[in-house]
Amino acid sequence: MDPSLRHVATFCGQCNCGCPELYVAENAPAERCIVITDDFGQKIEMSVAQLEVLVADIKTGVLDQLVTPA
Repeated sequence: MDPSLRHVATFCGQCNCGCPELYVAENAPAERCIVITDDFGQKIEMSVAQLEVLVADIKTGVLDQLVTPA
């Protein structure tokens, strides 16, 4: 992994299969300083403001229907 990425969180962590992870890219432009990687080698880059919207949506239950059985 890029040494300029500061690890923040691993989502799952119950296995050794390359779980999704959240990083801060210290040297990236502000609009790309948050990096989320997945276990397929892909990544999402976003700003802190975009992450704040995502976190707020999660807290208000926007994604609950995806993880709660009908």
